[in-house]
Amino acid sequence: MSFDTKVALVTGSRQGIGRFLAEQLDEQDVKQLFEFVRSTFGRLDFTINNAGIASMNHSMLMPGSAAGRIMNANFLGTFLVSRESAKLMQRRKTGRIVNLSSVAVPMRLEGEAVYAASKSAVETLTRILAHELGPLGVTVNAVGPAPVATNLIRGVPAEAVERITQRLAVKRLGTFEDVWNVVEFFLRPQSSYVSGQVIYLGGA
Repeated sequence: MSFDTKVALVTGSRQGIGRFLAEQLDEQDVKQLFEFVRSTFGRLDFTINNAGIASMNHSMLMPGSAAGRIMNANFLGTFLVSRESAKLMQRRKTGRIVNLSSVAVPMRLEGEAVYAASKSAVETLTRILAHELGPLGVTVNAVGPAPVATNLIRGVPAEAVERITQRLAVKRLGTFEDVWNVVEFFLRPQSSYVSGQVIYLGGA
């Protein structure tokens, strides 16, 4: 599939400066971002909501401030970007929004209560937006990756990662290609009848 003539927005803020921005980004910043997209390109075809932060911590040890940052970056950020994306996409009566969830939701992983809750909220948002935006020609879906060998899991103990992969049907770490395979499926013109779906990777 060729994306040469498409305009896509991919958010991705899992570490370093990007992570800091995800935690600080408020509603006015999001609106300014989309005003730039509108004035520069005049359209938006795809949005992939990949920005987010993760934290493994027992619920009894999780500071309220940390929980708030996780919910803001993972859920509120996804909501705001999706909302502004839809406003641009509705002009041409077509568009694709793909949100990133996680296998932490169905696996109910200990130590990831707040993270999993934030991603569960993203999934509920995805399903409801699919109904709200369907009449506008916009589909909304989500993909839930298993652990992928990135900087995000370098701080996670190896035994914890191993426990997760052993609970999967496909017992290995995921790859960027694995994730892209599902995202690309959601973006295809032939997938216009697919909306409100969540696909977990690895057989979670």
